[in-house]
Amino acid sequence: PTAYRNHVFCLPDSDLSMRTLSTPSPALIFPPNSPGFQNGRGSSTSSSSVTGETVAMVHSPPPTRLTHPLIRLASKHQKEQANIDRLPDHSMIQIFSFLPTNQLCRCARVCRRWYNLAWDPRLWRTIRLTGETINVDRALKVLTRRLCQDTPNVCLMLETVIVSGCRRLTDRGLYTIAQCCPELRRLEVSGCYNISNEAVFDVVSLCPNLEHLDVSGCSKVTCISLTREASIKLSPLHGKQISIRYLDMTDCFVLEDEGLHTIAAHCTQLTHLYLRRCVRITDEGLRYLMIYCTSIKELSVSDCRFVSDFGMREIAKLESRLRYLSIAHCGRITDVGIRYIAKYCSKLRYLNARGCEGITDHGVEYLAKNCTKLKSLDIGKCPLVSDTGLEFLALNCFNLKRLSLKSCESITGQGLQIVAANCFDLQMLNVQDCDVSVDALRFVKRHCKRCIIEHTNPAFF
Repeated sequence: PTAYRNHVFCLPDSDLSMRTLSTPSPALIFPPNSPGFQNGRGSSTSSSSVTGETVAMVHSPPPTRLTHPLIRLASKHQKEQANIDRLPDHSMIQIFSFLPTNQLCRCARVCRRWYNLAWDPRLWRTIRLTGETINVDRALKVLTRRLCQDTPNVCLMLETVIVSGCRRLTDRGLYTIAQCCPELRRLEVSGCYNISNEAVFDVVSLCPNLEHLDVSGCSKVTCISLTREASIKLSPLHGKQISIRYLDMTDCFVLEDEGLHTIAAHCTQLTHLYLRRCVRITDEGLRYLMIYCTSIKELSVSDCRFVSDFGMREIAKLESRLRYLSIAHCGRITDVGIRYIAKYCSKLRYLNARGCEGITDHGVEYLAKNCTKLKSLDIGKCPLVSDTGLEFLALNCFNLKRLSLKSCESITGQGLQIVAANCFDLQMLNVQDCDVSVDALRFVKRHCKRCIIEHTNPAFF
């Protein structure tokens, strides 16, 4: 078939302001059994036809008109019935803005007007691809090539790339993003376990505006740093400055203290850091973190079993800047660690200490008296917390909205009644597997009318 890249279309004057149609559109991302492959269509313009995989389609703009008389009549009848064609361009663009990338690419095949609207630059600030079968490397290559046609080799409009759960994403796909998208601000590749440190280094080195990075579940990623070449080109002062503020490394279980040290030294502007289930992190890694990253507002070290009270002492150095802390299932943390946090982090709003069995009523007392603006607290599976601890909460934390006491064996209905009588804004209460009476649950419901109660008492409904 004749290649469209060598064909020039004659457009009405109204279309001259739109992007040229002489370049083929690389828009669609179709599985082989999709409608685009039926009746032999699409096979001549496909960039790949491997069975069982999703491939990127290179297609031409829809024709201006259909030549067959019967088809022309049918098309005219359909046009009369299509009320969506009466919408102005700005309304159509608004509708298209809610579509994921693959659906937006399908819209480009409907007609010439939709083709022009679907490639409006305002719709391509974000690329969102999901699914295990998508050939993400090829899709990113084709899409960025199309988006770079007005500014060769550089895609200035693209700010967000989300390819979560795409197991076929490799370093090659990230290299494409790094080379073509210097204005990238947000990258999410969670669950893409085939990418390595080198590709991530290239992205953070070549995308200086990157602020949000999610590599959760990427087991090969052990560090975040500039490439050596980038560090040499930059001055010593700026060579360690990466603009990332949000970093999620959940389930990067190979991450160790040395890698966390490098991350802290390079990403000094971090405000949100999530290290859930990074099981090799210890108190020493947290010490490195607090030396460089003094602006952290949200921190999660849940399931980091080597983090202890000494780590809490380091985290407490964040003082009033810390608003969110998750230490769930850190079995080495006791009242001593909670006391450090309560003493120095007075503006704490959220604390998840579920499964920290060393926490007692004394720890809850320190917390309640010093962190009076606490809004969310999870002390589930803390068997040493009783009604006494709840009374301290009720008398000090009047802004409490979410409270989880799941599997707290020492909690009774009396403690719940004290909480309900003082915390009127309570919106969520979890008392699953707690020995509380139906009367106590009804008391909570009467005093906290907006509260959703999660329970395991079959008599209360």
